[in-house]
Amino acid sequence: MYYKILYFFYKVYCFLLRPIRMGVRVLMLQDDKVWMIRHTYMSGWHLPGGGLKKWESLDQAARREAREETGAELGDISLLGTFTAHVQWNTDHTIVFLCKDFKITGKSDGEIAEVRVFPLDALPENVFRPHRHLLEAFKKDELKPNFGKW
Repeated sequence: MYYKILYFFYKVYCFLLRPIRMGVRVLMLQDDKVWMIRHTYMSGWHLPGGGLKKWESLDQAARREAREETGAELGDISLLGTFTAHVQWNTDHTIVFLCKDFKITGKSDGEIAEVRVFPLDALPENVFRPHRHLLEAFKKDELKPNFGKW
C-alpha cells in the first residue's frame, strides 16, 4: 500500500511538472529464459529497471536496479538500445542493457511483488507492451537500429 500511495503522488508530480526522465532496464537472459518482475504498485510484468540517481552512471543504475528488484549480481553487460516514450505527461528515455552473466545472490526489495523466469517463446499475457515489443524484436534479431520509440 505504501508504494501505491507514493506512486500516486509521483503521478501528480509528473502531471504538474512534466519531467523528462531517464531510466534503465536490463534484459536478463539465461538459457533462452528472461527474468521479469511484477511491481506492488502497478500491473503487468516488466524488465527489471528504474530511474537513475544523482551522480550515478548508466551501468551503475542498471546493476543497482537488477540487484534491488531481482537479487541479481550482474557480470558483463552490453548496451542493447535507447528508447523514448511519451507516456501520459512525461518524456521517458530508457537505456536497455543485455546481461547473460548474472547470479541471484539475494532477494528483491519491498517494491517487487514477484520475480519470475519465463521462456522467451512463452511470455505471459500481461507483459508491459514496450517490453513485449522489445523481447519479440530481440527474439527475431530485429533490434536495429538501437534506438527508437516505445
